[in-house]
Amino acid sequence: MPRQFVLPDLGEGLTEAEIVAVLVREGDAIQEDAPLLEVETDKAQVQIPSPMGGRVEKIHVEPGQTVKVGAVLVTFADVETGTRVASPAPGPAAAPPAAATPPPVAASRAATTAPDAPAAPPSRSGPVPATPSTRRLARELGVDLRAVPPTGPGGRVTDDDVRAAARASAPAPAAAARPAAATPLAPAALAPPLPRFEQWGPVERTPLSHLRRTIAERMTLSASIIPHVTHFDRADITDLDALIRTNLEAARARGVTLTLTGFLLKAAAVALAAHPQFNASLDAASGELILKRYHHLGVAVATERGLIVPVIRDVDKKPLLTVARELAALAQRVREGKATLDDLRGGTFTITNIGALGGTGAIPIINYPEVAILAVARAREEAVVRGGSIVPRLILPLTLTFDHRVADGADGARLAADLVRLLEHPDQLLLEL
Repeated sequence: MPRQFVLPDLGEGLTEAEIVAVLVREGDAIQEDAPLLEVETDKAQVQIPSPMGGRVEKIHVEPGQTVKVGAVLVTFADVETGTRVASPAPGPAAAPPAAATPPPVAASRAATTAPDAPAAPPSRSGPVPATPSTRRLARELGVDLRAVPPTGPGGRVTDDDVRAAARASAPAPAAAARPAAATPLAPAALAPPLPRFEQWGPVERTPLSHLRRTIAERMTLSASIIPHVTHFDRADITDLDALIRTNLEAARARGVTLTLTGFLLKAAAVALAAHPQFNASLDAASGELILKRYHHLGVAVATERGLIVPVIRDVDKKPLLTVARELAALAQRVREGKATLDDLRGGTFTITNIGALGGTGAIPIINYPEVAILAVARAREEAVVRGGSIVPRLILPLTLTFDHRVADGADGARLAADLVRLLEHPDQLLLEL
């Protein structure tokens, strides 16, 4: 029978993507992992590889079309009569059977809230249906995908399935008391209708791009449900700037570009370890604060398509030079449109540096579901009193915006003070792992 390939679970609450390009034609014989489609989500433009080898029988989508997770993208010819499918091996997501494609969002929610875990799956004769990011998570956690009961649409193994399997093989922690459930957050108020602008002069209507539309929706969501509070501070980065300039060429010889943002990432990871409530997410429905014991920090990158936030993982566990090297490579992939979904999700805290564009400061909107974001503006020389004398010093404006439901103003001030201390003593950051 023909096999259908559907848009896989994109994770991070992403439920749809826009088709940018179809890279095959009907009748083409392609191999497993060959480029199949290019899609754009709210986070990146990514290439989807073919989950199997065979003949493309029918293409169900076209460029410019927006499709939901679980929607059929391509139908492949019967593997018995078409091109031979590659032998079973871990790889990109395999397609679920055509007859069972439930609504993606409803199906995934139903699966994750099911009270009883399904029985262990039978031995599979083909690749385990799972996205590339899920396969990577399984490798990191040491989980055998073939032994994981699937709960995703069409029998797909999800990230939650892998984590559940990992927890099942580890000693269970002592149960903690769960606070009473909180009242669900109220939806944002509906905007009133716009006036007829044409009555005052000519207008032009330009459709929002998929990325811009999704950014608008996410910013509206964040601003409407999170009570933002902002703390301002300033750091004297004269010594840090001198350190960067002195070691710029030596670092470049090792393939590393030293930048202020690299030091900001490392300082944030160190400071967040001492202030874990800012490296968290709030589950308002259960009344719980989810403290993340990992530090995956996002960096806002301006592109021609809009603002994208790639993520550098485990910043707290990496030396500063490694962080700087990964930052440069990641930013380049984003600007070239080559970032993968794994590059763009899982962040716990975001940094946005607008210094290259100027300005004296900015109040950023929190990148939901995170609870805090740090913005820095352009550093400028100012007259500062040091030891009774007025001297020129390079001063960096800092803006820490956070969710007032999870932290008070004093907590934000303490985190900002630690960030300032680390930036003013960069030698401490060099000693960090």
